[in-house]
Amino acid sequence: MNQFFPFIEWIKKTTGSSLRGDIIGGLTVGVLLIPQGMAYAMIAGLPPEYGLYTALVPPVIYMFFGTSRLLSVGPVALDSLMVAGAIIGIKLTEPLGYVATAVLLALMIGAVQAILGILK
Repeated sequence: MNQFFPFIEWIKKTTGSSLRGDIIGGLTVGVLLIPQGMAYAMIAGLPPEYGLYTALVPPVIYMFFGTSRLLSVGPVALDSLMVAGAIIGIKLTEPLGYVATAVLLALMIGAVQAILGILK
């Protein structure tokens, strides 16, 4: 069970002082990720609220399934530029089509990563 849910192992070792540090660290990262995620969404040509989703959802998911304490999870500028470059080439006319294509691209990449993770 610990192989699929690594948080079970580290939650047993959590103490009051480490929890306090984790909360402060989490709040600091959250405050920094909000404007950063919004800016990266706009770089990709998406509305800013999609940047909030990409800034807040992946770190929460990684908290439960991730194994590295030193890995940074969240939006990065290069990914935003790659999404913009991939979708601009399609020449979509309506904004909702652009957003739907970006979401589909993210789901396809996530599916490939999940398959590769399962196959190791």
